[in-house]
Amino acid sequence: MIAHSAGVQLESKTQGGILKGLSRSLLGGGSFFVTTYTAPADGGWVDVAGLLPGDTVPITITPERPFFLRRGSWIANSSEVEIDTQWGGMANLFGGEGGFGIRASGQGEALVSIYGAVDVIDLQPQEIVTIDTGHVVAYDLSIQFQMRRAVEGRTLQSAKSGEGWVFDFAGPGRVLLQSRNPDAFLEWMVHTVAARVQR
Repeated sequence: MIAHSAGVQLESKTQGGILKGLSRSLLGGGSFFVTTYTAPADGGWVDVAGLLPGDTVPITITPERPFFLRRGSWIANSSEVEIDTQWGGMANLFGGEGGFGIRASGQGEALVSIYGAVDVIDLQPQEIVTIDTGHVVAYDLSIQFQMRRAVEGRTLQSAKSGEGWVFDFAGPGRVLLQSRNPDAFLEWMVHTVAARVQR
């Protein structure tokens, strides 16, 4: 939270109990405690931001269209949206996502943090797009996808190209991308610091 208008009330609790709070924080990259902001009768607002520099993007959640959110990208949601930890599959585990993420279901808006700028891709039926695993932020759970090496069947070629793993998403469905890769930035920082220490 950055700021809020006058009269907004705050309440923090382990929404869903201790086990759900632990699951949300340790596995999904969210917070153990969830803060609920309630506006007064005449209305109000809350301003929030993510940890990394970039866009903050709302995703419309409907009962027919729940979304999977990348670990650590969830910021906030409206009261009718339910947030829970979800196993994203082996593809997410080996694709750098950590395996687990956040499932947003219900009716309303969920806010996600984007590292850099956002790109929203709405795939038509049978349309396919290939996306580097580190750039995927969210996707609707009805979409089909698989993970593979960027250069199929050639581990050495993948290493030479600097590209590792990618997702192939097949429509219909929506995917949100971030223009920057937080894992690549962290790797660059570690190498830069290590190089300076060795001097």
